[in-house]
Amino acid sequence: MIPRNTVDKIIEAARVEEVVGEFITLKKRGTNLLGLCPFHGEKTPSFTVSSVKGIYKCFGCGKAGNSVNFIMDHLKLSYPEALKWLANKYSIEVIEKEITPEEREQQTERESMLIVMQYAQRYFVEMMMKTDEGKSIGLGYFRERALREDIISKFQLGYSLEERSAFTHAAIKNGYQPKYLVKTGMSIISNRYVEGNEITQNDLFDRYAGRVMFPIHDDGGRVVAFGGRTLSSDKKTAKYINSPETDIYNKSKILYGLWLSKKSIQERDTCYLVEGYMDVIAMHQAGIENVVASSGTSLTVEQIKSIHRFTKNIVVLYDGDEAGQKASNRAIPLLLEEGMNVRLLMFPDNDDPDSFSRKVTVEEFHQYLQNNTTDFLYFKSKKLKDETKNDPIKRAGIIKDIVENIALIPDNIIRSIYIKECSNIMEIEENVLQMEVNKIRRKVGSKSKYDGQSGNYEPNESKQSQVESVLPEIPEKEVFNFDSEERELLRIMLTHGNVLILIDAEDEEQEKHEMEITLAEFILFELWRDEISFENPIHQTVLDEYIQEISNQRIPGLQHFSMSQNPLISSFVINHIIDNYELSSKWSTFGVEVTQEVSNIKRGTQHVLFSLKEKKLNAFISEKQELLKSVPEEEAKTVLKEIIHLTNLKSRVNKLLGRIVVK
Repeated sequence: MIPRNTVDKIIEAARVEEVVGEFITLKKRGTNLLGLCPFHGEKTPSFTVSSVKGIYKCFGCGKAGNSVNFIMDHLKLSYPEALKWLANKYSIEVIEKEITPEEREQQTERESMLIVMQYAQRYFVEMMMKTDEGKSIGLGYFRERALREDIISKFQLGYSLEERSAFTHAAIKNGYQPKYLVKTGMSIISNRYVEGNEITQNDLFDRYAGRVMFPIHDDGGRVVAFGGRTLSSDKKTAKYINSPETDIYNKSKILYGLWLSKKSIQERDTCYLVEGYMDVIAMHQAGIENVVASSGTSLTVEQIKSIHRFTKNIVVLYDGDEAGQKASNRAIPLLLEEGMNVRLLMFPDNDDPDSFSRKVTVEEFHQYLQNNTTDFLYFKSKKLKDETKNDPIKRAGIIKDIVENIALIPDNIIRSIYIKECSNIMEIEENVLQMEVNKIRRKVGSKSKYDGQSGNYEPNESKQSQVESVLPEIPEKEVFNFDSEERELLRIMLTHGNVLILIDAEDEEQEKHEMEITLAEFILFELWRDEISFENPIHQTVLDEYIQEISNQRIPGLQHFSMSQNPLISSFVINHIIDNYELSSKWSTFGVEVTQEVSNIKRGTQHVLFSLKEKKLNAFISEKQELLKSVPEEEAKTVLKEIIHLTNLKSRVNKLLGRIVVK
């Protein structure tokens, strides 16, 4: 367990704008910062960060919290894991006792898998640097590719020994459980294994053998997968083997190199997209760090959204061969549809970024990128126009292909500019192109997004079913709802709980006199006296924590709950308490004078309490009335008396509320 003073130190150091800024690009908007939400797909920024309050909130999907909550949600970490991640970022020492085998068994499955991957990364580096086989084959390969030592270290490159079970045996010997070696995909179950038995060392062998290893990191820098390249010349052996999908690795969401490149992408406001691991590494060695690869898979919408959080400008650097051009053609529609500004660059003589960088100097490589990067429309138009000079049928097909790409662009103004440019380049009337674009957009409007794998549009649900899917389920009958009163009482306690008020009290001799107590104590006493608990579970959770703090002689405020260890609490407080608290202060900007709430706080609190009590009484009366229909006649009189008593109480409460009950 992390000591409380260390937790406070971490939270104080972890500025929300710095933490969030590592994962999305934030731009100043008034007193706040704005960016694209990393939790749901959006093209217009609605994710707001308040440096003053130390919180974030997305007005699109409702996600809200503090810096710890953000790391928990974005990197899928537990609260202690998120604290450790932040502690590492801010160089804060977290002293924890050594984990025993028993405690390791109690760790979550996800934690255990991440620990296995961390061990694997260290193991492969050690095998490459400290064994004769690793030095001669693994390190020899990277040196042959002219990689510097600092680059090899930066990307944590390693080597897996030829011996088929070397890694598996070493991992088990060091205390890592066979089941997690299998779950991470690092080890494979052999045919010798008998279904139902406990997995043992003899049942497993390594997924990777005799391969140089490329660790794949998530956004937070944790190793979640590997790519292994064979050094064998046997054509039957797969050149690359990548980790399978696991609970910690979703290949459609991970971009190779993003962890190391995101800062440079933000600074340069451009991202280079390449095909392979070595392409990313070679560009880093050439001093170009704003580069990522699609991690052993065709580019996906999720990967594009990851890039879009940092920049909307992308340069596609695919190989000059036929496969590279096909990959480029698949990627362009996806990128355009997500609102990216797309530029292209092809290397000569079927080179890729890796091979080309080794043929030229660093300066020449930079110069080539600068001089040969072209907008996708100019690139495609010129290339295809040259190929179909004297063939009008082919020319028509090419124009249609380009127009289909333009039709995918979501921004009306940018789309119009491209239509005009295409008209000039392809020597065709602008209105003809516009009509074709409109026709395509109408057709695509009834279909789902472009599928980069198949190159097709898959049928979408009907508009009716889409609407129905987002509508909340409405209960047949909702008689009583206590949410507004419960939320308001929590808001008062969190914002004015320490305000002192005078109440009438009686001493042991039943003599009346005034007594000074805090507003929080007054509310809690009223709830306790009438045995009222909150109906909404999250409201009760906040109330329970408030009572716990009060019992420890502390009156917690907004800061305590917005920084709560429970993400449900912090999210609720930011969404429903802080927002409501600030609402009244904004009226003055419209010239409306608002009486300071604190001056009438006692009366306002009493009104909310009585309103809640009146609703509770209504609920009790309703229950008794239902009971009256089913009880035997001899019990009916008792129930009826209870109804009359509750009704009298309700009348008294209504008088206190200033309501006239018409009979």
